[in-house]
Amino acid sequence: MELNTAAKNYDELFDTFRWNAPARYNMARECCGRWAADRSRFALYYEDEAGHTEAWTFWDIQMQANRLSNVLHALGVMRRDRVAIILPQRPETGIAHIACYQMDAVALPLSHLFGPDALEYRLENSEACVAIVDEASLPKLWAVKDKLPNLRHVIGVGGAKETGVHDWDALLARASRRFQCVDTAADDPALIIYTSGTTGNPKGALMAQRTLLGNLPGFACSHDFFPQPNDMFWSPADWAWTGGLFDALLPTWHYGMPILGYRGRFDPEKAFWLIEKYGVRNAFLFPTALKMMMKAVPEPKARFDVNLRTIMSGGEAVGETVFGWAREQLGVSINEIFGQTEINYVVGGCAAAYPPKPGAMGRPYPGHRVAVVDDAGNVLPPGEVGEVCVQRACNGERDPVFLLEYWKNPQATQEKFIGEGMAAWGRTGDLAKMDEDGYLWYQGRADDMFKSAGYRIGPSEIENCLVKHPAVANAAVIGAPDETRGTFIKAFIVLQAGQQASGELEAELQAHVRKYLAPYEYPKTIEFIDALPMTTTGKVQRRVLRLREEERRPTPQPPPLGRG
Repeated sequence: MELNTAAKNYDELFDTFRWNAPARYNMARECCGRWAADRSRFALYYEDEAGHTEAWTFWDIQMQANRLSNVLHALGVMRRDRVAIILPQRPETGIAHIACYQMDAVALPLSHLFGPDALEYRLENSEACVAIVDEASLPKLWAVKDKLPNLRHVIGVGGAKETGVHDWDALLARASRRFQCVDTAADDPALIIYTSGTTGNPKGALMAQRTLLGNLPGFACSHDFFPQPNDMFWSPADWAWTGGLFDALLPTWHYGMPILGYRGRFDPEKAFWLIEKYGVRNAFLFPTALKMMMKAVPEPKARFDVNLRTIMSGGEAVGETVFGWAREQLGVSINEIFGQTEINYVVGGCAAAYPPKPGAMGRPYPGHRVAVVDDAGNVLPPGEVGEVCVQRACNGERDPVFLLEYWKNPQATQEKFIGEGMAAWGRTGDLAKMDEDGYLWYQGRADDMFKSAGYRIGPSEIENCLVKHPAVANAAVIGAPDETRGTFIKAFIVLQAGQQASGELEAELQAHVRKYLAPYEYPKTIEFIDALPMTTTGKVQRRVLRLREEERRPTPQPPPLGRG
């Protein structure tokens, strides 16, 4: 990858970029192995909510990853077998990823917030043979383990103790620290990240070793030509998601730079405290987190010794208020980015190279040909709304950012693209328009997916969970407008005959979803209705519900005239 950081303007930065992608490539070697010879080079600073701290060099990470690779091999894990990593931000999470990539196993990162049902579907669909858990995720896995015949072994980290669970420390203590990284092709599969379901169950995006290469230009540009001397990275984004892995952990390690891992709930004042304590210079923060930080600490430099160089944000629009606050109070121009699990980090800002436009998604990053197109794949002129799509080739080279396929779902894979070969367009499902300067402006989703508090939410899984409750006959879930989160989850419920709507039942249904899915997936509001709007073929018209919700929003009133 060649990024011309001396380029004088955007066109030169974009036109001179070349991928020069190698045929053989392994993320473990690039993110850890090549840095491990320098035993003084730090990879990870770690702290938990109780104040326990650790510091790990790349050599430390590599030695433990070698031991884990040998352990997994001894447990019968073969090349391309799936290994589930159900852990929060902690050293073992990064170690597990390096161990899987270097032995050519397929990592399966799953959120530690998932409930039993969410875990069961993903583990069964992926046919994972090993799961690595901590004390928080073990009980949820244990509740469904008997339904997972392919899951042969469970490895417990920290306080994850149970009969039949292997102890991480005991296993690694007996394993050799010598392991030879497998020589993998750049196109070999490396991990599966499940997307949120929209019209059906969540889909497993099978990503290649080369996927990291495809994310690097966006990462480097969104942090104003990362790395710079003394850079230090932190993000509260869960390492189980694309945002935590490919927007934070892996690219930071690719450049041989340290990252802060914090295991605990997000707290805006604690965020500033961590930034000060660890000298964080670069941060990826969701817009919701930035809004919370702005409200909790309006003048951060009056209370904290912070010296941020860059802030990247994505998931939803930052907004002019937060953008202005960051520039005035932190001295940083927020670089917004756009991407998705399957085609990540393709559009965004780079204040060091071109001026930001608050509210815009940004411009295509070097190496990615991005356009607004119609359903036939025709590129639309500036000002017209269409779907944001990414072409498989840019400047005559194949773009390595694309997923390999949807796991065991060839139809969805085919539907992801318009056209054939290197001229094919990868569909994002997001609508936008491009202005005359090449900046993209988001217009909404082409389907029913939405984002709330930085999380990508699909309605199907939540609806299926609600319908399992004996009081519910049918359910539809949408993203409703919210000033703080951008959108919040709202459920429309049709009750079974004989059931009565009540505040108690609403709370019971919310608790039901929290029990079986992730906490951020429960509906913040529930409306009981007699019938859902349906198409003639029996499909719920969520669009009608969204329009109805928008019409209910109060019209902003002008302020009263002052007395002169």
